[in-house]
Order: sequence, then structure tokens, then C-alpha cells
Amino acid sequence: MSGGATRREKKELPKVKDNKLQKEEAVFLQWEAMTQQQIQDLLNKTGDEVQSEMKDILGFRNHQTCMKESALLDFYVCGFWWAKEANFTPRQTSFLMAILHMLLDNIIEKRMVLVENLMEFAKALGAACQCSSSEEDTTSLLDKEEAMALISYIRNSLFQKYRLYEFVFTTPREELLTGTERTIEMFSCQDALTPLEESISTQLYFQ
Repeated sequence: MSGGATRREKKELPKVKDNKLQKEEAVFLQWEAMTQQQIQDLLNKTGDEVQSEMKDILGFRNHQTCMKESALLDFYVCGFWWAKEANFTPRQTSFLMAILHMLLDNIIEKRMVLVENLMEFAKALGAACQCSSSEEDTTSLLDKEEAMALISYIRNSLFQKYRLYEFVFTTPREELLTGTERTIEMFSCQDALTPLEESISTQLYFQ
């Protein structure tokens, strides 16, 4: 892949507004694209409302025609809805969304292979399962059952389809389309419509 093609591809990749990740109390990843109050409000809304607001939060304007924006929007919305059905708190939901963003960023920008991304996920999850350093809060962000459910979701939604996500987000579409050759065969024989003897009789054909 040429350097020019790589630069064009980076310009086309959808970006997340305020997409920096921060650590709460220097331990838990949190998603800065939404506050916990915004997450709380969104958890009380319907699926269509979640998709509509998530589209605006992510800054997607071409999700109906752009495959990359459509895939990203679906990925974030499905993740958020899974957290809602799992009864995650806004704090836990923010952590999940931060994890999803981190893993995707590792694919799109850092071009991490599966093993490297798995290690990054394990580090972030390990921190969330540790007890808080706060004297007023000695509980972890996720208990054992919640952590196992999250691992299962990330495995099924991302890691099992890792090669597909790599292809969608790291392969220049214009290079793929212009570099594809197709061969089309055309009939040139004037007798191409002559009836087969075993199908119908000549008399019936001329009638």
C-alpha cells in the first residue's frame, strides 16, 4: 500500500468527538464522549432514540451510505444496548464504551494484531476488577459475574470477527475497487436462439 493511499484512508476514517480516554481515580477507563449523566439519560431511552443520539455524539453524517460509519455506529449502539440489558450502571457503561473505543482505535490507528489487542483488553479489565483506592469505596467496578459477561460479549462481538474488522477499517476502498478486474462473456452467434430439438418441436416454435 502506498503512503498516499494510507493518508487518504486516514482522512476517511470516522472520528469520535472528544474521544480521549481518561482514568477515573487513576484506575478505571471512562469514555469522555459522554458524561455519566448523559449515559444515565440515554439508558432510559428506546433503541431508536439511542441510535439517533449516538449518531450525533459520534459525529456521523453519512452512516446510511458509508459502510465504515454504519459499522461503527452499529458497534457502539449494540455495545451500549448490551450494557443496558446487563443492568450496568452509568459508570460501568462508560467503562464499556471506553473499552470498545480503545479496541477499535487499536485496530484503526495502531494496526494492532489480535494478540496485542487482547493484552490491552486484559490490562483494562484487570484494573476494573481491582478494588478502588478510595477510602470511601473499597469495591471494584466489576464483580466476577459482570467481568465474565463483559469478556463473553467482547469476544463474540469483536475478537471472533477480528479479521473482518481489520479488513473493513484498514483496507482502502478506492484501491480495492479500482484494482478489481472482471471478465464478461457476450453472445455473438446469430443462431443463439435456435430451439433445442429435445425441448419443443420446430413447428410449435414457429407458431
